[in-house]
Amino acid sequence: MAKNQTRRILSAQLAADREAFDALQGIDGYAPANPAYTTEKIKALHDRMDEAQREATQAQAEADAKRAAVTAAEWEFHNAMLGTKVQVDAQFGSNSDQVASLGMKKKSEYKSPTRRKPGGGGESK
Repeated sequence: MAKNQTRRILSAQLAADREAFDALQGIDGYAPANPAYTTEKIKALHDRMDEAQREATQAQAEADAKRAAVTAAEWEFHNAMLGTKVQVDAQFGSNSDQVASLGMKKKSEYKSPTRRKPGGGGESK
């Protein structure tokens, strides 16, 4: 038995197990001493694994589709809010309280530009 049964089995190992299972079904007279390893019990485990993998694949596809729908909805909302900010700015002015209420800076809150001293600011010797 494996030591760490909480991680997924490598696909190459599962492929080898499937090939061995196919070969097992072709063995005539197989009668294990331990009844847990009969062909019928192994086939039931194989079928259960296939069903679980199918359900996991379908659930992953559904989750991926929902994640894509959420992403699209988030972008639609974000773009609508950007457009709304432009509309509020156009309607009320860039120095209005309405612009500030949307989390934007008023035009008067920005620092006014200052002139630099001529000569590039450095002293030459």
